[in-house]
Amino acid sequence: MKKSDNVRLLVIAIACAALAGCASEQPVAYSGIASSAYLKPNSRGDAARVPYRYTTQADWYGYRKLIIDPVTVYRGADNQFGEMHDADKTTLAKYMQSTFAEKLGKRFEMANAAGPDTLRLKLTLTGAETSTAVISTFSRFDIAGGIYNGVQAVRGGKGAFTGSVTYAVEIYDASTNRLLQAYVTKQYPNAMNIGATFGSLGAAKTGIDKGADALAEQLN
Repeated sequence: MKKSDNVRLLVIAIACAALAGCASEQPVAYSGIASSAYLKPNSRGDAARVPYRYTTQADWYGYRKLIIDPVTVYRGADNQFGEMHDADKTTLAKYMQSTFAEKLGKRFEMANAAGPDTLRLKLTLTGAETSTAVISTFSRFDIAGGIYNGVQAVRGGKGAFTGSVTYAVEIYDASTNRLLQAYVTKQYPNAMNIGATFGSLGAAKTGIDKGADALAEQLN
């Protein structure tokens, strides 16, 4: 390979990284959610995906039932949907509702009424990015894009031109309405996950899958 080709590929890779970075906003402690005043910057190792968190000493094993409130689409001025259409927001909210119910239903008995052994989960969809059609997939095969996405995969970062989903999780003791845990998270596929690049909402849905799996694992 000629030196000029190496330079060209390097420039493309840098441009690709810059574009991906500019298009991807970091979550905030959304002012319109109930737990906003409790959320603090997360100092744990998962801060890149969970930048804000509030935790208490909760005995998760003492709970065997779960109420999942209908997923709310955040309408505050600090939302991070960009130009996303309302129909896409609704699609993601419905997908989030069913996915979390399916994943957490393996651990908890789904309930409709509060009880002493019951948790209540509130999910608020606060932002999302769609994947860029064609370019998102092509960047996994192009040499420059492959380099960038390979590095992102190792770092746990977001792939070029790839969508994501951002949401708030609030977990309450259903009988006392005491907030036990809250966090804001941004989820997206592994940067080399080619399948998640198909469809404008594919990456965001994969992010929801990953987030639901992470919460189910935490509460087990």
